[in-house]
Amino acid sequence: MTTRSTLAQRNIFHGWFVVAAAFAVMFVGFGSAYTFSAFLEPLQRDFGASRGSISLVFSIAGFLYFALGLVSGPLADRFGSRPLAVAGMILVAVGLAAASAARSVVEVYLAYGLGVGLGVGCAYVPAIGAVQRWFVRRRGFASGLAVSGIGLGTLAMPPLASLLIASVGWRGAYLVLGAIALVLGGGMSLLIENDPKHRGLGPDGDPPRDAAGANNAGGASVREAIRSTRFVALYLSCLVCSFGAFVPFVHLAPYARDHGVAASSAVLLLGVIGAGSTAGRFFLGALADRMGRDRALIMVLTGMALAMTIFYGGWVAVLPSVVMDYFGGRNVGGIIGILYTSVAFGTLIGPSAAGFAYDDNHSYTMPILISAAANIVAALIVVAILARSGTRAISAATR
Repeated sequence: MTTRSTLAQRNIFHGWFVVAAAFAVMFVGFGSAYTFSAFLEPLQRDFGASRGSISLVFSIAGFLYFALGLVSGPLADRFGSRPLAVAGMILVAVGLAAASAARSVVEVYLAYGLGVGLGVGCAYVPAIGAVQRWFVRRRGFASGLAVSGIGLGTLAMPPLASLLIASVGWRGAYLVLGAIALVLGGGMSLLIENDPKHRGLGPDGDPPRDAAGANNAGGASVREAIRSTRFVALYLSCLVCSFGAFVPFVHLAPYARDHGVAASSAVLLLGVIGAGSTAGRFFLGALADRMGRDRALIMVLTGMALAMTIFYGGWVAVLPSVVMDYFGGRNVGGIIGILYTSVAFGTLIGPSAAGFAYDDNHSYTMPILISAAANIVAALIVVAILARSGTRAISAATR
């Protein structure tokens, strides 16, 4: 064992700093994105637009959050996650600042939809992919801890945005959120490192020789992964699930306002999702390490049809670890990036479709029912296809 690795083990394992950095990226990126529900009515009022057309702003951004992983994931595998995460946080900051100066809905589409969408898309998959390489035994827990930043961001940022809108208007609120993205998100991104081997360690802080049996450098090629039954099942289940999963982040506060809830209280409902989601990321991520991530994924998809808060957090926490278990670490960023294009299409369609449905019927009943049904279908896909394909991961059979 080298002196460097000995010293590294005496200190805090750097993998936890990578987790903290990924947490900050999730907190800032998705926390800022999920404030959109607080901005929907001010934007609709100032621009005289329909709820469906304003909802499309989030759908464009949401599509890019996940679709860009198709590019950012492979780039992170090749060049490292840190530069992409830093660039992503800068883009989020620029997009929010530009949105504050928008003079039309089209300019909001360009500033927020493209700026914030491209920024989160640049940072998300590289950050969460880096975490997977630093852990094996505690991968589910570490992944859950990292993505709990989404839950805590959802808990903290929408109420903050609501307070800012009330005090400095929606334009000033976007400027403050942009500053937070630049300072907190950009600064913490500098702690991200791709692989523990550069510090003379294996996953979980073990010496490299102890980690040889779980070498993160092995695994399936992207081509092998996407042609597998497991990947197809994951892709279809994520596509179906995501049609409804992101509807509340746009429409929950307006839905509450339509039912007589005060604006300051309505936006706190997003915090309830954030709090439950955070608990789900911790609890269900760690539980997946014990019960097996196949079964955990089935459980959270079913649960999301019944109670979104905690099970949504479990879905986000468990999914990257499932990918790492199935396909190994050699191309984990690229594989996650391709998988998340399914979420991109669902996010593009779901929230805006719910908005246009409301414009036509002045009711959210149908979008709510469709969202619940979609999660049941997603769980059935996992049960029917993944369970039949056996438990042997592709990564176990490659290199």
